[in-house]
Amino acid sequence: MQEPAASEIGRVYFPSSPGEFITLFAHFHRAEIARMAGWRDRIDRTTNWAITLVAAMLSVSLSTSNAHHSVLMFAMVLAFFLLMIESRRYRFFDVYRSRVRRLERNYYAKLFDPGLEAERDWLRTMAADLQTPTFVMSMAEAVSRRLRRNYIWIFLILLGAWALKVTFPSFSGEIPAALSFQDWVRNAGVGPVSGWIISAIIVGFYGWIVVAAFRTHRHQGELAHGDAHV
Repeated sequence: MQEPAASEIGRVYFPSSPGEFITLFAHFHRAEIARMAGWRDRIDRTTNWAITLVAAMLSVSLSTSNAHHSVLMFAMVLAFFLLMIESRRYRFFDVYRSRVRRLERNYYAKLFDPGLEAERDWLRTMAADLQTPTFVMSMAEAVSRRLRRNYIWIFLILLGAWALKVTFPSFSGEIPAALSFQDWVRNAGVGPVSGWIISAIIVGFYGWIVVAAFRTHRHQGELAHGDAHV
């Protein structure tokens, strides 16, 4: 077998015909979809972890009168960390989604409707992104979108279960239910920490969730095109 000349090693070959160019675009599109799908799978996996966590903690907390409501508070903390992990993964997913959608919007869409106008310098934008990948979406917007899609329901379920556990520590009646506000505050305490402090922490945490979920962000990247987004 003839070995390549030294001058040929490391040389970059560019498409020399329309057919080669189309083949290159098709392979690039397929590769970026694969990377996007990989990060999408990681996002779904994190959501599954959160759902499994909530189901396990609810089972432990509500199935026995010996379980303290702090178990559900611990579940809130774990769900928060999973939210942060998923938001980070969502930002990586958005990087590859932006590339795929930019290619589809400016190249493949024009194949079906040649009259469409392509974005100005979209190839240069694609090249710059390939050379220096950057996040298109901020962490705050990623958290907001993951909250609205999934996690706000997870946190609401945990909040309802926590309030139920504080009100009725024992469903069998072994421990009396909180029949007054003072009883409820007393039941909300955790060890030496008073119920007032615990209640303030819960209210502050869920206040942040509401603000983070429904705060308006300026749509950037693919979020500025259409509304069919994950």
